[in-house]
Amino acid sequence: MEHDPLLLNYQKIKGGDDGPRQPDKISYEDALKTIGYGKFHVLLLALCGWAVSSDAIEVLSVSFMLPSAQCDLHLTSADKGLLNAIIFVGMMVGGYFWGSLADKIGRRTVLMGSLTVNGLGGLVSSTSQVFWLFLIMRFISGVGVGGSIPVIFSYFTEFLPKFRRGAMISALATFWMMGNIIAAGLAWLVIPHSTLGYFSPDFKYNSWRIFIAICTFPSLSSAFFFMFMPESPKFYLTHHKEALAVDSLMTVHKINHGNKPFQVPGLILTTEKEEVVAEDVNTSSCVANMQNLFHQTKELFGKSLRRTTIIMIIINFTLSFGYYGLWMWFPEIFARVEKYGGSPCDHTVVNTTGTNETEVCNPIPNDWVFFEGFMTALSNLPGNLFTIFLMDKLGRKPLLATSMVLSGVTVFLLPVVKTKIGNLLISCAFGAISTVGWNSLDVLQAELFPTAVRSTAFGLQSGVGRIAAITGNMVFGALVDIHCAIPMIMVAVLLTIGGLSAIKLPNTTGKDIH
Repeated sequence: MEHDPLLLNYQKIKGGDDGPRQPDKISYEDALKTIGYGKFHVLLLALCGWAVSSDAIEVLSVSFMLPSAQCDLHLTSADKGLLNAIIFVGMMVGGYFWGSLADKIGRRTVLMGSLTVNGLGGLVSSTSQVFWLFLIMRFISGVGVGGSIPVIFSYFTEFLPKFRRGAMISALATFWMMGNIIAAGLAWLVIPHSTLGYFSPDFKYNSWRIFIAICTFPSLSSAFFFMFMPESPKFYLTHHKEALAVDSLMTVHKINHGNKPFQVPGLILTTEKEEVVAEDVNTSSCVANMQNLFHQTKELFGKSLRRTTIIMIIINFTLSFGYYGLWMWFPEIFARVEKYGGSPCDHTVVNTTGTNETEVCNPIPNDWVFFEGFMTALSNLPGNLFTIFLMDKLGRKPLLATSMVLSGVTVFLLPVVKTKIGNLLISCAFGAISTVGWNSLDVLQAELFPTAVRSTAFGLQSGVGRIAAITGNMVFGALVDIHCAIPMIMVAVLLTIGGLSAIKLPNTTGKDIH
């Protein structure tokens, strides 16, 4: 290591070739503290945040275009349900695969690949003239989304010192809300213009397809800008590449402090036993990737991490089942209240899908759909602000447990409310409170697992969440017409169970990251 050119380079910055070599090494956390915060971290937050927004836009865009696509793609209710679920299926597959790959070949490389897959899948889907091709492309897009979400948080976290980590990760999580607002705004701006686009007997590219195409810009632009970012120094360090880790930190230092001396003589890991993956010329092969995936998954269920992994799986499942299972059905709840008045559970078997053959196909949603999109997106703002300022003061675990239990309470209230406005207010309360839980969970997932398996753990937890989201939507759809109080009570109970399970997690506030 003494003759490594990168180490010689940073020693020159410190005082030249002839100066005394400083053999002392400092921990990675101390190195981050020495470098501090500056312009690089602002750029890091902006770029990672833009990527998070692109994932939110991709997930939500389908819900806005379905009423318009119903006519063009001849969608039945079953088709709509499949389109709602397919992106979560793709995210489940992508989260596990990309997460493991990121622990093997690097965070930045996987981010560029997954964001590109996301964007290209969405772009091709906008040109699809038949349902089956559109469905396949949305699945591919979901694979990209599932990869970028866990890796973004791993990449972002590994540049942050512990004393600001909670607030910064909370700030990153708020960009999901921004994606919500952008998706709703774009839908409102583009889709109602039914004459916008290109029309011919054999090919149609109308307003909802233009909307889908525009929604791919954030992911493709994020992939491009990640080309100019350094790889995670922590990733290099856990792979015995100290010189490359120092070089990445030098890049951060230079952006933050210009030509000031670089005060990091060397790096060591002191807070964990890192599992370093041996270099192999065949790491790009499918066999090597599967072996690596199995090895890292086995470690997650080993003695030291088994309890944490299982509890986090329970929390991810219950929160995703409750949140997505209910959130995707809010338009149906509003439609029932608007049509009949009173509680959404006062009436049974209401067909609002527009699939009846005698019903006129109306491709343009009414203003209430867009208004609801904006209000539900904006309802996340109070929760995001709360976690940004109080995450490090109150702690991740108490916020997660409390928010999940309170979210369950708001769901219990939904069958009781008798007005449309009341239901909207309850849904907004649910959105604000559940956001605190999601942000707390994002921070805990980034802090509870060692670096060598962090992306794999995040991918596994995300995969469990996708299964829960798919199951939640299917269960809610099967039970809502029997009596909507049944799935609501189920959601409330599951959220409460998840919140109580969070009490058993270790406290990570103010402690060295793994």
